[in-house]
Amino acid sequence: MSTIRFQALREASSRKPVHFEESGRKSALFGTNVFNEKAMKQYLTSDAFKAVQSAIQHGTKIDRKLADYIAMGMKEWALYKGVTHYTHWFQPLTGATAEKHDAFFETSFDGSDPVEKFGGAQLVQQEPDASSFPNGGIRNTFEARGYTAWDPTSPAFIFGTTLCIPTVFISYTGEALDNKIPLLRALSAIDEAATEVCKYFDKNVKKVTATLGWEQEYFLIDKALAESRPDIMMTGRTLLGHTSAKGQQLDDHYFGAIPTRALVYMRDLEQECMLLGIPVKTRHNEVAPNQFEFAPIFEETNLAVDHNCLLMDVMQKVAERHYFKVLLHEKPFKGVNGSGKHNNWSLATDTGINLLSPSKTPMTNLQFLTFFINTIKAVNDYESLLRSSIATASNDHRLGANEAPPAIISVFIGQQLTKVLDELKEVTKGKLSPEEKTDLKLNVVGKIPEVILDNTDRNRTSPFAFTGNKFEFRAVGSSANCSNAMTTLNTMVAKQLKDFKIEVDSLIDAKAMKKDDAIFNVLREYIKKLKKILFEGDGYSQAWEEEAAKRGLSNFKTTPEALKARISKQAMELFSEMGIMNQIELEARYEIELEEYAKKIQIEGRVLGDIATNHVIPTAIRYQNTLIENVKGLKDIFGAEFESIAKEQIILIKTISKHIEGINSKVGEMTEERKSANGLKDAQLIAEAYCEKVKPYFDVIREHCDKLELLVDNELWTLTKYRELLLTK
Repeated sequence: MSTIRFQALREASSRKPVHFEESGRKSALFGTNVFNEKAMKQYLTSDAFKAVQSAIQHGTKIDRKLADYIAMGMKEWALYKGVTHYTHWFQPLTGATAEKHDAFFETSFDGSDPVEKFGGAQLVQQEPDASSFPNGGIRNTFEARGYTAWDPTSPAFIFGTTLCIPTVFISYTGEALDNKIPLLRALSAIDEAATEVCKYFDKNVKKVTATLGWEQEYFLIDKALAESRPDIMMTGRTLLGHTSAKGQQLDDHYFGAIPTRALVYMRDLEQECMLLGIPVKTRHNEVAPNQFEFAPIFEETNLAVDHNCLLMDVMQKVAERHYFKVLLHEKPFKGVNGSGKHNNWSLATDTGINLLSPSKTPMTNLQFLTFFINTIKAVNDYESLLRSSIATASNDHRLGANEAPPAIISVFIGQQLTKVLDELKEVTKGKLSPEEKTDLKLNVVGKIPEVILDNTDRNRTSPFAFTGNKFEFRAVGSSANCSNAMTTLNTMVAKQLKDFKIEVDSLIDAKAMKKDDAIFNVLREYIKKLKKILFEGDGYSQAWEEEAAKRGLSNFKTTPEALKARISKQAMELFSEMGIMNQIELEARYEIELEEYAKKIQIEGRVLGDIATNHVIPTAIRYQNTLIENVKGLKDIFGAEFESIAKEQIILIKTISKHIEGINSKVGEMTEERKSANGLKDAQLIAEAYCEKVKPYFDVIREHCDKLELLVDNELWTLTKYRELLLTK
């Protein structure tokens, strides 16, 4: 066995669970390291506290003078906690988070009188290098100025000895260079649109909040084993490796007893989450070996997105303490389930009502149906744009596989609600007249039970499913920043609600129709148009793919295909009208995502070529030489009879040669295709070339490598195998 692999396996097998003691009740620990309302009341003046609360609740600007008082209180709180540095924590268009640490420590001009200093100017704004982050051509390389600006709606927190201040990131010319700004704009848009619609039912509603509950799936791999695999370390997934004889086929891992090492890691991670105010609640084994899941309590969407970004960082840092490597890639292992990040989305009023939860009364059910049907209508109209919001090179491996929804966007609502919509659609043949009574309408609406949760089955093949009091967007990838999907979803629902109100008001004004009649009339007309998007069956079937094509639904199986919807006329009009992103910002993101796709495939191609050429082939030749020596020995002993005696060895030698030749030739061809792709100038053409010309070689090269893994002596194989990666505890 190779030295590296042997040492990795020995180190992994000798691991003992890292000692970890949970301290205190979770309720007592929760938010201890967050500058939350409790901390603000203690460290801020009354005026400063009111200013922050007003900014959070109403979006009002904070006066610079008050910002000084806020910064002073925040600094004193942080210093009391042992903090030495502060940073503006932001989300550039890399998909990761970014931070630059500055010490509170300062001295006077002559070097005397050292002091801890942090004022309103440092709190509100900083200037990172805008040219060094992806900008899609918004900024030239020599134009480096960009700004981070404080987001008071997401509280500052302490991680380690650093005060982290959530911020937005904008260019010198004002364009959004991050994921947070478009999300905040989208949340403001849906608040405004949904609040206006809510007033049809309750005049007291002043604010509607989009809520999000993400489910984070991930793999835990022993650190030493991960480090023995160059593909895992450089791409986050295995580019080759034969499937293990035992994988997930017995269904014995899902919801099984959590392995001790993993459980200790989870407890430590939960402790960090409690301190940081991340309300994780659920933990369990997922379907594949070494695959697990964390899920939190629902939160306001902007805060939930920040918490998920923070969690992904904290997961890796805590994993180091436990000698684990966390894999967030959507498909790190062939032949077993990949990982997703289901985004559970709903809308809640400031009066305490979940707008996607039916209640006991028909009138309130009409409110539920209004938001329920408008959401489906938005998905119906913008399904290709919604698909583009979750398009990445890594998610392409997962969409359509046996554990993930297909690339075709459809909506599942269950048999009971399907029946309700069918009945509503057939209440009358034509449009409601002003004289028509509403009793029949309300009777039909009243058939919806208060709790739908147990009356709708879970369709694992549906990318967008109603699950009782929320919609579950199941197609989001495990490594993704939720903001992209949530920005798109909230924007298109906001637009739909805005259009809905215009239609209802026009019926009320033009036809003197009663409010409830007008609402019901518009909803019924919408229902008639939803047949295209509603689907209750098996999303994996070939029959559905054919049916979806007949319905006119998009089926973008690759990222370069899907991303075109990002700059379509429909997308441009939507994001522009709703004030979310302008044409420059949309085109920049389109180019960035295409470039990211091409670069990831490029890196994977290089890594695969390197491993196949420098690991697999030399190992195969070494074993082949052993076989050749064996055959020579047999010839010396048995003479003319050796051919019949060494028949299998000779066949094996030839087979190994065939696979070696296959690897050499295909790696060479792949390299030439990469060179051709790199020579193109247009980002779309480069991405398409990598998708259509380079990526297909991956499976062919892998097939040869995986066959050799089965043929070559286990003691010689240099790469840690699937059975060792996935089944080591």
